[in-house]
Amino acid sequence: MSNSSVPNWNIPEPALRRLPWYLAYIKLLKKKGQTHVSTTQIAKKINVSSTQIAKDLSYVNVAGKTRVGYELVVLIEVLENFLGFTSQHRAVVLGVGSLGAALLSDSGLEQYGLKIFAGFDIDENIVGTTINNIPVFDVSEFAMRKKDLKADIGILTVPPDIAQETADFLIQNGIGAIWNFTPFRIRVPENIVLQNTSLYAHLAVMFNRLSMNTAAKDNK
Repeated sequence: MSNSSVPNWNIPEPALRRLPWYLAYIKLLKKKGQTHVSTTQIAKKINVSSTQIAKDLSYVNVAGKTRVGYELVVLIEVLENFLGFTSQHRAVVLGVGSLGAALLSDSGLEQYGLKIFAGFDIDENIVGTTINNIPVFDVSEFAMRKKDLKADIGILTVPPDIAQETADFLIQNGIGAIWNFTPFRIRVPENIVLQNTSLYAHLAVMFNRLSMNTAAKDNK
């Protein structure tokens, strides 16, 4: 099995998306008392070929031994470091509606390195409250508050009709990455990291595939 001296940060996005799958599975193996794992064992559970898994792991600084596999403790540490789960990334939420409030309430994000320090909204019924001990401020205070919050990630959960406007506002105020939960495809400069997570798009795919499966059963 190959080993690279330093991680390759220029990893293709599909490979980057698969690494957390491997991490979750090998953590389960560690809980069961297993000490080593092979790409073949991972492949049987993750439904990704062992060749692809070995290629994906070649992007990180980790080595496996022939006929033994990867040492779980080492592999977990390397993957968590590579994925940024061991560092604290500071974030704020723009739009504290039902979804924004749910994200503020989700302390589980911290185990993956994301800590939300504040929410921002324009609703006077929300501004001035706290959710999960996280304060909610008026959007007009963003520029003033950001210096103290030291956040570089903006989580976008505003209505879609103001998504682009809000994204522009975040960028103008020094946010370097946007996690966009709105169904609107915002545009950002090349130097801004953008991750789209549209629940509605995923629902559309699920509903469509479900309808296809139902139709196939009915036609039998």
